[in-house]
Amino acid sequence: MAKHTVVTMPGDGIGNQVLPESLRILKALGFDAEYVHGDIGWEFWRSEGNALPDRTIDLLSKHKLGLFGAITSKPNKEAQAELDPKLRGKGYVYYSPIVTMRQKFDLDICMRPCIGFPGNPLNYIRKKVDGSFEEPQINTTVFRQNTEGMYAGVEWTNPPDNVRAALATHPKFKAFAGTPGADLAVSMRIITRPAARRIVTAAFEFARRKKFKGVTICEKPNVVRETSGMMEETAKDVQKNYPDIQLWSTNIDAQLMWLNKNPEDYNVIVASNLFGDILSDAFAGLVGGLGFAASGNIGDHVAVFEPTHGSAPKYAELNPPIVNPIAMILSAAMMVEHVGETEKSERIKKAVAAVVKEGKVRTYDMMRFTGGPKAISQGAASTTQMTDAILAKLK
Repeated sequence: MAKHTVVTMPGDGIGNQVLPESLRILKALGFDAEYVHGDIGWEFWRSEGNALPDRTIDLLSKHKLGLFGAITSKPNKEAQAELDPKLRGKGYVYYSPIVTMRQKFDLDICMRPCIGFPGNPLNYIRKKVDGSFEEPQINTTVFRQNTEGMYAGVEWTNPPDNVRAALATHPKFKAFAGTPGADLAVSMRIITRPAARRIVTAAFEFARRKKFKGVTICEKPNVVRETSGMMEETAKDVQKNYPDIQLWSTNIDAQLMWLNKNPEDYNVIVASNLFGDILSDAFAGLVGGLGFAASGNIGDHVAVFEPTHGSAPKYAELNPPIVNPIAMILSAAMMVEHVGETEKSERIKKAVAAVVKEGKVRTYDMMRFTGGPKAISQGAASTTQMTDAILAKLK
């Protein structure tokens, strides 16, 4: 019997191309696991009215460990238009399956490492005063609160009367009191102190384990006073338990500016849901883009690992496939480390680093080509060829 059982959820588009490549790596590594398929994505929304079927939820509840590819999400009107005609008008509402999964299993800790591999032509470089260039070594992990904030899903267009009445008790709502309901959309940014404490504590624990000297809380408490204020206040309180680790505070807008100034100074950043999403994508842009951006969604009992890129349907039918599998492979490495097999995880990352540094095998994004059927003929490696190169270094 295998030591681990992993629920594999390729999902939509290129998820079906990159997830199998990560399994090739895991099997070559000798990771002792059985893999069971889980249905998820647009096909199941269209045919069943549910992009995350109960049978997949049951698999995750049983096995506790998931590896996820990518999904296609569309606005609700488009989603309704693509629903099976037999299901229309029966109250089905489209929800992002990955957001639903995070909330269903309380996967409230999201880790997004953004690490620059030397030799990657997409890495951030900085011009020096004398006209030469330097390439700072970026090693940042963003801890994003995964279930609350602006993604909590508490929102309305044309809020019901009781909601409007509650909003009207706040003096700042006076400016909107005369807005017709059909012209008024409201999204609630919800932060709870226990969830804030969990994500901040996870960031400090990681910093201590990796021997980083500081954690940065990135919010906007000077404007978003209550919710960002609670995040920052909680961070200050948690830091008291980690006297060996400093706490720094930045505003989200200033932090994005500083990305172009001194990104190497930020090793561990913690933020609420939307700000963490923005930060992790911004940092990913400095280390090669979404083709290198892995993530883990971690709760007390269940953990699901995924690349942060989307389903890229325009590339899904290309043969041979051209997309970069490294983000998916690094997500698998995160999963391996999560279950305690750190040595195997390090082997994967070292193999990826060796391929990138050598520079002989590069996918279209690494060569700055426009994605499309001509990329391979122009010299780009296919998805499979990139995995082959990593496998060769792994051995």
